[in-house]
Amino acid sequence: MRQSHVLKLIKGEREEVMVRFVGVFLTVLLVLFTLELTRPVQIGIVLPWTSMLASVSAWMIGLFDPAVISYGKVLQHPEGVGVSIEAGCNGVEACIILIAGITAYPAPWRLKLIGILIGIVAIQGVNVLRVITLFYLVAGNPHWFEFAHLYLWQALIMIDVLVVWLFWIRHVAISTGETVRFDDARRA
Repeated sequence: MRQSHVLKLIKGEREEVMVRFVGVFLTVLLVLFTLELTRPVQIGIVLPWTSMLASVSAWMIGLFDPAVISYGKVLQHPEGVGVSIEAGCNGVEACIILIAGITAYPAPWRLKLIGILIGIVAIQGVNVLRVITLFYLVAGNPHWFEFAHLYLWQALIMIDVLVVWLFWIRHVAISTGETVRFDDARRA
């Protein structure tokens, strides 16, 4: 009988942690997405970030094709082919989702900050690859560009966010010495 009481207590604690996670996750999402839409954040953070993304992409392409240039949020080849990096394509929203997931997870703040910084670099690294592939697809095959832009890369970026978050959770478990015991989860 005593074991049943302990398992109920563990189950109750887990439910409380899950409810807290969902509440913090949704609150951070709401706050950060709302802030992202404000004019000061757009002018001070989002637009410069997007310009930097275009510059980094142009620099990487320039290693193989020095004629490619960037100006503002546009990545362009002198022959007229180009892409404009718009909201939703700059990786900011993906980073916000990662920040919300890391912030909501019960872990020390030092590990959260490390996870956020490394996670943003990982997401933006994949996003640079996204911009470069879309740049070449728009010239080579507009049909494939549309598919890759609207469906394929959207899914891949979200999978990247999930994978980064899961690797971070694993790192937290190793760093804090916590382990997940699946046999306890089945009994609860």
